[in-house]
Amino acid sequence: MDPVGRCSHRHHTEMQRSFEQPQAAYAHVPFCSHRCGYCNFTVVSDRDDLVEDYLRAIEIELSWLRVPQPVHTLYVGGGTPTYLPPEPLARFLQLLQKWFPVCENHEFSVEANPIDITPDKVSVLRAAKVNRVSLGAQSFHPGKLMALEREHTPDDIVRAVECLRPAIPNLSLDLIFAAPHETLADWERDLDTALTLNVQHLSTYGLTFERGTTFWGRLLRRQLLPVAEEEQRLMYVETMNRLRANDWDHYEVSNFARHGFRCRHNEVYWTGQSYHAVGPGAARFVHGQRQVNHRSTTTYLHRVLAGLSPVAESEELAPADLAREQLVFGMRRLQGVDIQAFAQVSGFTVESLAGPAVRKFVDLGLLEFHEGHLRLTTEGLLVSDAIWPEFLHV
Repeated sequence: MDPVGRCSHRHHTEMQRSFEQPQAAYAHVPFCSHRCGYCNFTVVSDRDDLVEDYLRAIEIELSWLRVPQPVHTLYVGGGTPTYLPPEPLARFLQLLQKWFPVCENHEFSVEANPIDITPDKVSVLRAAKVNRVSLGAQSFHPGKLMALEREHTPDDIVRAVECLRPAIPNLSLDLIFAAPHETLADWERDLDTALTLNVQHLSTYGLTFERGTTFWGRLLRRQLLPVAEEEQRLMYVETMNRLRANDWDHYEVSNFARHGFRCRHNEVYWTGQSYHAVGPGAARFVHGQRQVNHRSTTTYLHRVLAGLSPVAESEELAPADLAREQLVFGMRRLQGVDIQAFAQVSGFTVESLAGPAVRKFVDLGLLEFHEGHLRLTTEGLLVSDAIWPEFLHV
């Protein structure tokens, strides 16, 4: 995209300089029917009374862009965007399309709860040029869904896929492994069922207990017990093996795609590119500056409706810190970081930023050099979150 906002087809290097015009946008919808016990996202439940104020606030925040910002990828997350009834959902998507018009060959993703998918909502999504839907399936086992405090059934997932596919054939499923009392055999059945649905993308996450969630409190009271680390490790290894054996592209720590169906929006984050964002709790990265809106939905609404900035945090990263962050994001991808290209784009060598950490984790067998790239090994994939702090805090 050139500075005046027209769509451009010029080649982009993988890691964009932070001052380039954003070609991506994220919008956060905080509404849910209820908050699941493991969720620590910006969510409000049983607050339908806030929907109209939310739509007004989003319209105001978007207007502060001054001119429409054409994008190649647009992602609507939550919360549960499809919790909105058809008419408010249509208004919301029209607002996004007005201010973030999508270019030709775009990716427009919306997260959805299986129980929300109806023919009316599918029509609304299609009319708004949505061409990718990410379903929060989590599991196909009734007992596991109950343990995760999900409201849908396995049949609801299948019905949602069948309802969506004729209009929006690019479908992704989120799945959670290592739920309380889950066994490796249970997880294998979830994977097998997901494969039978012939979707294009899978995101698989080990259950985490986040401070501030009800699951965290239950963990402290020993009402919930995490799955043993070795069992979690086996589940992740089985995920990699089973999906790769079925010709899936394992392209990021938690993400798998059929050929040609990687999530292009998430790759914006992983390759250090800029992006717009609106809504409560939304984080944007524009011209080298990172801003995060207030996580409290009511605070966000009060501020925006009063004409005040919703930004709660703002920082401009020093060049070296920005380069370190891009290094870590890049190494989340299976191909890793092209060492020479990274130095050309960021202005820093990998050695100057994190030489001791790289040598340490190469010696431990968690990182490796391969054809000019620095990347995670299979063992490194299993513990990647424990590696990154040593790259960021030097």
